[in-house]
Amino acid sequence: MPCTCGNWRRWIRPLVVFLYVIGLVVAIPVCIWELQKMQVGVHTKAWFIAGIFVLMTIPISLWGILQHLVHYTQPELQKPIIRILWMVPIYSVDSWIALKYPDIAIYVDTCRECYEAYVIYNFMIFLLNYLTNRCPNLALVLEAKDQQRHLPPLCCFPPWPMGDVLLFRCKLGVLQYTVVRPVTTIVALICQLTGIYGEGDFNLKNAWTYLVIINNASQLFAMYCLVLFYKVLKEELNPIQPVGKFLCVKMVVFVSFWQAVLIALMVKVGIISENNTWEWKNVKDVATGLQDFVICVEMFLAAIAHHFSFSYKPYVQEAEEGSCFDSFLAMWDVSDIRADISEQVRNVGE
Repeated sequence: MPCTCGNWRRWIRPLVVFLYVIGLVVAIPVCIWELQKMQVGVHTKAWFIAGIFVLMTIPISLWGILQHLVHYTQPELQKPIIRILWMVPIYSVDSWIALKYPDIAIYVDTCRECYEAYVIYNFMIFLLNYLTNRCPNLALVLEAKDQQRHLPPLCCFPPWPMGDVLLFRCKLGVLQYTVVRPVTTIVALICQLTGIYGEGDFNLKNAWTYLVIINNASQLFAMYCLVLFYKVLKEELNPIQPVGKFLCVKMVVFVSFWQAVLIALMVKVGIISENNTWEWKNVKDVATGLQDFVICVEMFLAAIAHHFSFSYKPYVQEAEEGSCFDSFLAMWDVSDIRADISEQVRNVGE
């Protein structure tokens, strides 16, 4: 059968491979040119090594996204999956740029930090959509279950009533991080411009200390609501093996956050000091660069884990219809999120 526009599934994959090879042909000479242009030091070596990991990470992630677009047979499940899969390339490219240009790190990291909240929310939507397809009246299923008490460390609080209340509060608990994280990120940018941010410096006079506490509390509560939701509906969720998917999301979000805190502590106690800044301007840039370098390496491992945990294979059907272009456009449609936020705000107001 000839490769025509109607037979796009036959030529789209070779096209992607071809474009990636062209990208490598362009990117590698640019990297070599950069290395020859300047005296090679630790900073440049770190940037070059991180770039190799980025070049290995991107095709794995984009291939998984493309396969979901090609086999876009269950939009209500695959749309949040595709949004989750975008986390790895966004983290990877963002960290690589920040590693090269530390002066703009706080600005490019804004995208990464906001997107992690978006990913947690989409994971919750993925679970809810799956359950809704299997159990149209999910609230009644919850009401039929035994009362679920809070998990440590919140076990001393009164349990949330089973049914609509539990469902609403778990969803709201995840959604609040989607709002808190962008707000604190904007505050961080303002504080940086006014000179009171003090990234990496645990000092009560710096805004960074308070924002870390707020973000951590909000993030932990969002993850707690996800764990509580899974514990209540474990039996219904088992067919999609949510534990591996949850760990993929949790490890990327939590590890990157706590790495930043650990590196800040290393700066505070003097393990990373002004005596070892290499080509960076100061110890703060060293800490930021170390965090970005480690993320570039970790994203390669995360891409492999996401490829298997969020596989496209369960969605492959013999009779497939639809256009890949339509699937691509649907991926960017955020009307569902806008409607969801409006509904949650209205419920809170009531």
